[in-house]
Amino acid sequence: MLTDAPQWEREGRDWPNRAHSRFVEADRLRWHVQVAGPGAQSAPVILLLHGTGAATHSWRALLPLLSAGCRVIAPDLPGHGFTRGRPAGGMSMEAMAAAVAALLAVLGETPGTIVGHSAGAAIAARLVLDGHATPGCLIGLNAALLPFPGLASKIFPTLARMLFVNPFMPHVFAAIARQSGEPKRFLERSTGSVVDTQGADYYGRLFATAGHCAGAISMMADWDLEVLARDLPRLNVPLELVHGAGDAAIPVSAAKGAAALVPGSRVRVLPGLGHLAHEEAPDALAAIVLSGALARAG
Repeated sequence: MLTDAPQWEREGRDWPNRAHSRFVEADRLRWHVQVAGPGAQSAPVILLLHGTGAATHSWRALLPLLSAGCRVIAPDLPGHGFTRGRPAGGMSMEAMAAAVAALLAVLGETPGTIVGHSAGAAIAARLVLDGHATPGCLIGLNAALLPFPGLASKIFPTLARMLFVNPFMPHVFAAIARQSGEPKRFLERSTGSVVDTQGADYYGRLFATAGHCAGAISMMADWDLEVLARDLPRLNVPLELVHGAGDAAIPVSAAKGAAALVPGSRVRVLPGLGHLAHEEAPDALAAIVLSGALARAG
């Protein structure tokens, strides 16, 4: 039987890019972080921030492609994967950004490019807006930067808070995830992406633990995208939003709306891909990220 939180020697027994994994203490957390690529100071540094409910496995194919010429930092965010503990300010967007900044300080890394997927893009934006980082480039992959449209903007956060205060709900979600084939079906329904069997298995391992489900719910319960939307016009670094045209979670219109708030930003739409575009087409996404990272570094 799986325990409440993912265990490194069980759920992480054959974790993608496991050789690059390490555990680091910072900001009251024990972080699981993967660091790959050249150690030379001249190498561009890329920070990868995954989305809600994911972990470092989300970058399993992208990380090796990027680390061939760049130094890549990819943590499991608080409440997710194999990172343990709770940031000093809770699971709010601002607190999580500050926690990531503390991790980077302990690692001694200064990213020139920050790549955030979905909610990870919001944390990336907060890192810059709150003065924790000054990258030359910020790339949002299927970014969650604006409040959900219509009634969902009120219903979704309220539902997340209701689930958060009910201690049984993470266990219910975990039990559902243990049903054969359910993680893959859930991913396809909710993201519009077709994830390979191995990738779905990694998600399934995490979803099947109540601790990981609780971390994702806690993150959603403390999320305030209205404040982020208000602050986005102050973003003072180049912003590129890359969005799968078939995203079932966040419409392309949301990316275009966010771009309209940030002077000089641009949107690139990728046909035939969903919310997990970077897992479906890692070669294409690596080329986009590297073109931005190397251009800024050069």
